Amino acid sequence: MGRRWAARLSLAAGVAALLVLVVFGGLVSLVLMGVGWAGLALSAAGVWWMLTHTGRIRVLAVLLLVAVPLAVLALYAAAGLLWVVLVSLGLWALAVFAGRAALVEDAPPAMPEHPARRPERPFLIMNPRSGGGKVTKFRLAERARALGAEVVVLDPDRPQDVAELAREAVRRGADLLGVAGGDGTQALVAGVAVAHDLPFVVISAGTRNHFALDLGLDRKNPARCLEALTDGVELRVDLGYLRAGSPEEPVEPEEPAEPGTEVVFVNSASFGVYAEVVQSPAYRDDKVRTILEMLPDLLAQESGARLSVRGDGPVLEAPQAVLVSNNPYQRGDSVGLGRRERLDTGELGVLGVHVGSAAEAAELLLRGGQQGRGLTETTAREVVVDADAPVIPVGVDGEALTLPTPVRCRLAPGALRVRVPRHRPGVRLGAPPMDWRRVRRLALTMGRAAAGRGPA
Repeated sequence: MGRRWAARLSLAAGVAALLVLVVFGGLVSLVLMGVGWAGLALSAAGVWWMLTHTGRIRVLAVLLLVAVPLAVLALYAAAGLLWVVLVSLGLWALAVFAGRAALVEDAPPAMPEHPARRPERPFLIMNPRSGGGKVTKFRLAERARALGAEVVVLDPDRPQDVAELAREAVRRGADLLGVAGGDGTQALVAGVAVAHDLPFVVISAGTRNHFALDLGLDRKNPARCLEALTDGVELRVDLGYLRAGSPEEPVEPEEPAEPGTEVVFVNSASFGVYAEVVQSPAYRDDKVRTILEMLPDLLAQESGARLSVRGDGPVLEAPQAVLVSNNPYQRGDSVGLGRRERLDTGELGVLGVHVGSAAEAAELLLRGGQQGRGLTETTAREVVVDADAPVIPVGVDGEALTLPTPVRCRLAPGALRVRVPRHRPGVRLGAPPMDWRRVRRLALTMGRAAAGRGPA
């Protein structure tokens, strides 16, 4: 019932947005609305020119970005219709918001939970620098030791091999491994846990905690993740692997990785523009300047490797950026990135971007980042990223690496036994992309279908 009324509100607000324009502004307001859309397209083109050029053209692009919105607002004000357009835009925003809310389906079935006995010799690695010092702020090491865990707090001034620390703990009899740190560190230790068929605990002490988010863990209070040691359940989730310079012969998905032969990822591996930029030594000291200096040549493909991506469908040639994720990200979030509904589908998510002109950049913006020209979104069981270079940069869970080509991406379905607290916030889904046809059907259909229990 709530979805049906949200759909009706969406249609009503959409109609009201148009009526406000027609009743109070007449034909002039419709013309000015067209001017607004044209201004948005010009602004998108300005962003493209700013990113793909240097010198005078970049300066002119910045001026365009400033001048176009001001000119559009000046035209509205001169016509005495600024308030009309703003009210109409507000109603239209309400229509889209309500429509997307109406399209939120019932939550998909949660990942199955399995009983888990309390570990006898848990081993945890904690990075005191992650997340701005969450390990210290939440007294995670002290709390974990009080629960019987062996804890190693990494020395910020001395690089340590976390995977080797985990393997040594296994040799001493550890029956559970865990990490309080970023996703890159999580992935390294998760690979060891899979190799020894041990449960793995994620403690959300990183900065973004994407993996913890998709596991439904508490990201505000990482201390709650320690409840997995005393009152936990087990989830079987997929784990991603990259094999560099891999041969063509297939590898069974369930085949465990030999130590050192594959790179593990829990979230994603990125190729192309982003991976090239983060490789630069100057990136950490001055991110914005480095990006602006490198993007023109990278987007024009005058520098960097020319990529080719082969999955289950057609070959994607010369994308500027590619993201291969451990399970697909939910559609409808900004450029497809947000959260994953499940981590056990056995499929990789593949997102490829190729924008060759200002017109394509404007189209991508006006389409709201939906699939179409410039953006390819698909899934695959296996992905091979090749290039016209023997070695390419790769961003793996936020870590910058260089790997020989081709790079083969695969999943090990259900390989990682993640121990999570029995009581946790859960996965909160975002709204799907706006679909006016579905909103209209939902608003006008009565009974079971309208309530989401039949075809939409």
